[in-house]
Amino acid sequence: MAEMGVMVVELRRYRTHPGARDDLIELFEREFIEPQEAAGAAILGQFRDLDDPDRFVWLRGFRDMRSRRAALETFYSGPVWREHRDAANRTMVAWDDVLLLRMPEPAVFDTGARAPLGSPVPATTINMLIQYSDAPPPTPTTPSALVTEYAENDYPALPVRTGVHAIVAWSDGPIDDSTLPPGRTERMRLAPTARSWLR
Repeated sequence: MAEMGVMVVELRRYRTHPGARDDLIELFEREFIEPQEAAGAAILGQFRDLDDPDRFVWLRGFRDMRSRRAALETFYSGPVWREHRDAANRTMVAWDDVLLLRMPEPAVFDTGARAPLGSPVPATTINMLIQYSDAPPPTPTTPSALVTEYAENDYPALPVRTGVHAIVAWSDGPIDDSTLPPGRTERMRLAPTARSWLR
């Protein structure tokens, strides 16, 4: 996929069996990126959590909720997932820690510029902040900050967390949370994988 306007984003955090994270990443980057993008998704980033050796984090974007459902139905009913799903599932303990989010306005991503297989792992770190509040948060003003998407998850085979009010922000530098509403804050230090578009 080349340029794509993205409005809806999933933040997906998978718990892997001890020692299995790199196996999942290798499989994901070899088999799952291009077929998902051919189905209509944008694979925005894949990361190792630097503070949790058994957590794989990734971001997947869509034009809108309708496009999300179509892309997921196409990929998860298709031949690539059928062939490799058992191998992927064997690496994971849990895969339902998912926040469904939306951009403040559509942002264009050119994932066609992704590094090819065999590329070195970038020596960079992405800082990510998740701020949970008791009420819907205000709309952020930058494309690297997302808020909860309250539309119904119309692909229930892949559950998302509900009853959550969240702002998610990321940066390659420190994140200032002084302007965010009060609430519980979670921070992650993420290392992009070799083929991550965000790096």
